[in-house]
Amino acid sequence: MHDRKPVQSWLTDMDGVLVHEGQPVPGAPEFVKRLRASGKPFLVLTNNSIYTPRDLQARLVRMGLDVPEEAIWSSALATAKFLDDQRPGGTAYVIGEAGLTTALHAVGYVLSDFAPDYVVLGETRTYSFEAITKAVRLINDGARFICTNPDVTGPSVEGALPAAGSVAAMISKATGVEPYFVGKPNPMMMRSALNTINAHSETTAMIGDRMDTDILCGLEAGLETILVLTGISSRAEAERYPYRPSRIIDSVADLIDEI
Repeated sequence: MHDRKPVQSWLTDMDGVLVHEGQPVPGAPEFVKRLRASGKPFLVLTNNSIYTPRDLQARLVRMGLDVPEEAIWSSALATAKFLDDQRPGGTAYVIGEAGLTTALHAVGYVLSDFAPDYVVLGETRTYSFEAITKAVRLINDGARFICTNPDVTGPSVEGALPAAGSVAAMISKATGVEPYFVGKPNPMMMRSALNTINAHSETTAMIGDRMDTDILCGLEAGLETILVLTGISSRAEAERYPYRPSRIIDSVADLIDEI
């Protein structure tokens, strides 16, 4: 880790790193501004497949973070890229929202519940028992099972919500089939992000707030990993994992002078 080359490209998680509970993390707007001014390639990553990059860009702009639409990479985009590589022009039955359906349409996928190649499960605020039942039956009939991300819960103002990982577990229990998860901590998410900005792992850093997704994913993809303490994982919790980030800092504000 000490012999790594200087960072030429940056990947950063969104929630817990740039924003927290609907507010920008102190220093995050300046960090993004410095990134853009530097001309260095960067992507903002999220496991949330609900929103399109345009939706997420608008959300960030409202919080004072001027992130270009093309600099946002979601598990929905990574899933669409993966399916396009695996089975171009395929068909899928989708449980999810606009972020996922738009990404699949963009790569030429047809959304269908008639003998689809894949059942693709993403995030939604309104999981339908009818849709889940349909997914179970299609998987039993031979459809391959893909899930955008393994997160079992998601945040809301009222408290935790069941997320894609929880619903995937229910479908797996009913079918005996485990999904292939595309989002973090699958290094596939990192590799697809690197390919998108033509970056190399040996000169790229991943900034995240979770040891079990961001840091693990970056580590397995061969990136420098930077844990910030503005989200989920604390310094004490980080010490309990069998792997370590390259370094731990208080927030992205500490990185502004390095860009």
